[in-house]
Amino acid sequence: MSCETGPAVVDPTLRRRIEPHEFTVFFDPTQLRKETCLLYEIRWGGRHRIWRHTGQNTNKHVEINFIEKITSERYFHPSTRCSITWFSSWSPCADCSKAIKEFLRQHPNVTLFIYVARLYYHVDQQNRQGLRDLVSSGVIIQIMTEQEYSYCWKNFVNYPPSSEVNWPRYPNLWMKLYILELYCIILGLPPCLKILRRHQHEPPYFTLTLQYCHYQRIPPYIFWATGLI
Repeated sequence: MSCETGPAVVDPTLRRRIEPHEFTVFFDPTQLRKETCLLYEIRWGGRHRIWRHTGQNTNKHVEINFIEKITSERYFHPSTRCSITWFSSWSPCADCSKAIKEFLRQHPNVTLFIYVARLYYHVDQQNRQGLRDLVSSGVIIQIMTEQEYSYCWKNFVNYPPSSEVNWPRYPNLWMKLYILELYCIILGLPPCLKILRRHQHEPPYFTLTLQYCHYQRIPPYIFWATGLI
């Protein structure tokens, strides 16, 4: 793909891409936008071909929409072998985690990688347990970093000509804070990150409260990466 143009007209994923402003508002980790956007790609079996698409919440959460859509396809069977990667603006809630776990139980040859921009109501114990259950089921869950944002911009966004490298540069601090909190969740530790909003139209702010168990269990480099310790 040339950096002098936007996505090629012959790109078969062009009609399934989202617009730049949608990507910017959905995936900004400093904002608490309620709707969820899901960018996903599927690698079928041992083939190199990748199938990409996007989805958003309807009257159901986007994770449920994805599961219902893919399992309704005639070619998708319990024996189907594929690798699925999600790039989601929010992590799954407790109910969606249960649905994902059941989907993977019924399709044992499917591997799932989930990258998220933000953690959904992360102090809620059911949501935290849901994410731990997914990890126990073999799901890889990570916070989106600059590498994932750049990848999504190039492969899922209908960016304007000569803007291939102009993906949004979100604050690294928020990514690192979510990485720290995700470690707490996976290790079964108490929340250390609290996100607050003074007024509806103002950006949120955070407080970080670390306990002895956090220092004891979380790798030191995770703390150092935040620049706050």
